[in-house]
Amino acid sequence: MALWALVSAVGLAVDDRVLVGAPIWAKPFKFFVSFAAYGLTLAWMLAQTTWGRRTGWWAGNVVVVTGLVEMVIITGQVIRGKRSHFNAETPFDASLYTVMGLTVVVLWAATLVIALLLLRAPLADRATAWAIRGGVLIALVGAAVGFLMAQPTAEQRAAGDLDTADVIGAHSVGVPDGGPAMPLTGWSTTGGDLRIPHFVGMHALQLIPLFLIALVLLAPRIARLRDAELRLRLVRVVTAGYAGLVALTTWQALRGQPLIHPDAATLIAAGVLLAAVAAGVWAALRTAPEPVSVHPVSVHTETEPASDSKEFTA
Repeated sequence: MALWALVSAVGLAVDDRVLVGAPIWAKPFKFFVSFAAYGLTLAWMLAQTTWGRRTGWWAGNVVVVTGLVEMVIITGQVIRGKRSHFNAETPFDASLYTVMGLTVVVLWAATLVIALLLLRAPLADRATAWAIRGGVLIALVGAAVGFLMAQPTAEQRAAGDLDTADVIGAHSVGVPDGGPAMPLTGWSTTGGDLRIPHFVGMHALQLIPLFLIALVLLAPRIARLRDAELRLRLVRVVTAGYAGLVALTTWQALRGQPLIHPDAATLIAAGVLLAAVAAGVWAALRTAPEPVSVHPVSVHTETEPASDSKEFTA
């Protein structure tokens, strides 16, 4: 995946073709990078377990194979100058899209098996266990948002004749795919975009464990973070807040609302979520014990005169 991300980067530089409003090599580049991060993170998580290793090995290899099949199809369609997702233009294109859909279902199921292994695995550090389990479960929810994109849109249903339609499904809500979009991400600036909660949710797999790693790295400098219970409480708060963010971005996208143009309801919900996370962090810090400082003390022997006393420093 990492090597083909480099190939896709070259494609972005030398191939000026545009497909559905975006450089044609942008999609495989983003997918290759995402799959590389996804695979490395799952491999690290499986390495933390001592139970069900053989099942985890099989599930991990299923993730690899299905991911490779999906990327072969996406890259092949780019070479042909065709869209890979939602394409029902010809029987061949529709068959490729069906195969992609099946690989995604199998990949999701394999990740669910890994999640179940991680839920049952005995992990010594409770904060690590919470970060790993919370990250993989939220990632499963984020991946499941992709199934919403495969459904015919309201506009496609209203037009009828889905059996003969060239395109079935979309990632945009309320506007056609390929319209005005944000730089780099390509997310719609005029309507909702289900790729946002899909992206945010799937990358909980990396971001929540990375938050814990940051706490551990800061512990030598910040004494309070050396407390394992405090780290556990902070990870719990961040996990809950992250789940709320996935729910919020999904709700916003389904209402056909661009990420960068939230309405009052979205702003209020975001404010409530932010306040809840801030309150959770404050409560976690408030209940954490203060670090104990050890100061030098002088001890004088009582058997000798004070003028001749021997001083010991503890």
